[in-house]
Amino acid sequence: MKRVNKSNLGGFTLMETLLAISVVAILLTTFLAVFGPATSSIRRAISVQDADRLASALEHELSTLDEDETGTYQTAFDKAFEWISGSSSLSNSIILFNYRGDTGSIDNGELSPYIGTEGIPGEDYLIQPAVRRVGQADDLEALMEAIEGRAFVVRMRQLVQDADGSLVPADAGSGLVDTEGSGATSSESFNEAVIAFQAEFYLLPASSYQYVTGPLAQGGDDFEGTLGEPLFKRNMAVRR
Repeated sequence: MKRVNKSNLGGFTLMETLLAISVVAILLTTFLAVFGPATSSIRRAISVQDADRLASALEHELSTLDEDETGTYQTAFDKAFEWISGSSSLSNSIILFNYRGDTGSIDNGELSPYIGTEGIPGEDYLIQPAVRRVGQADDLEALMEAIEGRAFVVRMRQLVQDADGSLVPADAGSGLVDTEGSGATSSESFNEAVIAFQAEFYLLPASSYQYVTGPLAQGGDDFEGTLGEPLFKRNMAVRR
């Protein structure tokens, strides 16, 4: 019987193995350098589309007075004035997101959050938009447990005329001003029929109630420092 010399068996030397790993690392680095920015751009574009679709939910919320809000505001315009003028602070900013709504439970005209993980879309739950004000919504924690997709923070800045007559966002602060430049701290002292404003949409980095009530709410008025640059901006308006 012929003996097999183990020294003649095929295999990779340590040097060959290290060389192969180096080649793979170079290829991966090149791949990430080429396709990484494209992937990031795709994710950003998807986020912008999601935020854009939620903008209509924001418009509807500012023009609607829910049953449980009638004790706080006399009209939807009163509510819109307070939300717009107060949104310059992260502790009073607006949160927008989609959530899984329980088809078998309705609370205050909205589907209650569906917390289960085994439900059937369209049967057990429906995807619903939610617009809530930080620090003012009792159901925010429960809704955020049923979030579907990304969440967004909105800062609203009143549009005012500059020296050339163009509409530009006013400096963020409490209260609004009318066309004559008079300040108003409530809807009663605001003598205009329309509030024109620019809504700035920021991506919420952590879609959790703990983050919203913790680091986010403690960010003061530093939106860019806390959330980065806004994804996009949209000019909107509410009417009395």
